[in-house]
Amino acid sequence: MYLYNSATHKKEEFRTHTPNRVEMYTCGPTVYHFAHIGNLRSYIMEDVLEKYLRFVGFDVNRVMNITDVGHLASDADTGEDKMLKGAKREHKSVMEIAQFYTDAFFEDCRKLNIKRPDVVQPATGMIEDYIRIIQTLEEKGYAYLAGGNVYFDTSKLDRYYVFNDHKEDDLAIGVREGVEEDTNKRNKNDFVLWFTKSKFEDQALKWDSPWGVGYPGWHIECSGISMKYNGEYLDLHCGGVDNAFPHHTNEIAQSESFLGHPWCPHWFHVHHLNTNDGKMSKSKGEFLTVSLLEEKGCDPLAYRWFCLQSHYRKALVFSWENLDNAAAAYTKLLNRIAALNPEGETDQAVFDEYRAKFVQQVGNDLNTSMAVTAVFDALKAKTNDATRLAIIGEFDKVLSLSLLEKAAAIREKSAQATQTGSGEYTITGEGDPAVDALVLQRYEAKKAKNFAEADRIRDELKAQGVEVTDVKGGAVWKKI
Repeated sequence: MYLYNSATHKKEEFRTHTPNRVEMYTCGPTVYHFAHIGNLRSYIMEDVLEKYLRFVGFDVNRVMNITDVGHLASDADTGEDKMLKGAKREHKSVMEIAQFYTDAFFEDCRKLNIKRPDVVQPATGMIEDYIRIIQTLEEKGYAYLAGGNVYFDTSKLDRYYVFNDHKEDDLAIGVREGVEEDTNKRNKNDFVLWFTKSKFEDQALKWDSPWGVGYPGWHIECSGISMKYNGEYLDLHCGGVDNAFPHHTNEIAQSESFLGHPWCPHWFHVHHLNTNDGKMSKSKGEFLTVSLLEEKGCDPLAYRWFCLQSHYRKALVFSWENLDNAAAAYTKLLNRIAALNPEGETDQAVFDEYRAKFVQQVGNDLNTSMAVTAVFDALKAKTNDATRLAIIGEFDKVLSLSLLEKAAAIREKSAQATQTGSGEYTITGEGDPAVDALVLQRYEAKKAKNFAEADRIRDELKAQGVEVTDVKGGAVWKKI
């Protein structure tokens, strides 16, 4: 597999410290609010990456943190603690907020077919580990105490800026708004490892430490969690491009200083989901969540499909029109798969040929747009339907679009609807389950008074050369 490496700024053959074993770390959510769909784009692409690695034979150990303390409103160690901000907003304790939004995050993941990582570790569960790491950094001369807080001294590094090919706007995410100069720092890039004295007198979560009562900085949490569950050698670190600086930069600085050797050779960054007004965030415009997509009648997997059509290293522009187009294409694909006859034997030679091509295409820097194309190629393969379905099912182990399950449900619903006298609506046609399914969807849309959707389906049928005549208790269709 060849994968772009943000640390070297080029596409490289992906190699691991231990053959056939991948130690993978994913930056998890700060659980002070719902995840918006821009956040979830990163988790979708990381999920595809993990599943592809397993698909080609790697043993993957994927670890994710849950940030429930220490992440301030600015990634530059200034502003209010995000968890405390959420607790104040909802008049609940920080731990109540953390549990509620952790559960909400994994419910969103379930709806999007994102696999739960092998290890999920809340940051508050490893305070002693962070203290031990900070003490070692202090002993090695990489940390200093000033104004009550413990800082990492970046001047001790030969190289601090690792991801310096990113645009200035990306590098400055989280450090532009409301930044106040911290006069305790020896150098402008130094960052907090442990807070004790600060302006956060009402900080909800505090622990005893050698430097006084306080709480860990955001960056030390990910290093500590990864080193505990992934070991001293991490193969692959994932996150949004906005985490590259300062968060991931600081992780590298403190981890390698603590360990005394290189830590993670390969970095995978997913670019932003943008609106027409710029980068999506919780503070700008409509707060776009999975629940909102569902309220507007969109299957969450249609959003996953929308994301897979674009490369992870390209900004993806969201609009309701773009999502509607993706949802329509996803539905059309399901109907085409539903029209295949599952009976018959799989042609193993054809199956192997298409699988090998899929591995090669997706293995070229996680090219999900080519993976989507591969599904359509399978539909047109010169083989029987059983083989086509087997190929598509194999691809879906990586794509996780529930293609066979949803197609089977459409096929079953269509079969039930076409049985004369078996229900309130009877469809008489020419034996094409995909057309039957569309006619039934048109009926259901009209029944729900969703006339715009009914008209859209009518136009789609017309474009396929299908004429539908409504009759009492059902419809008759024919190809013209």
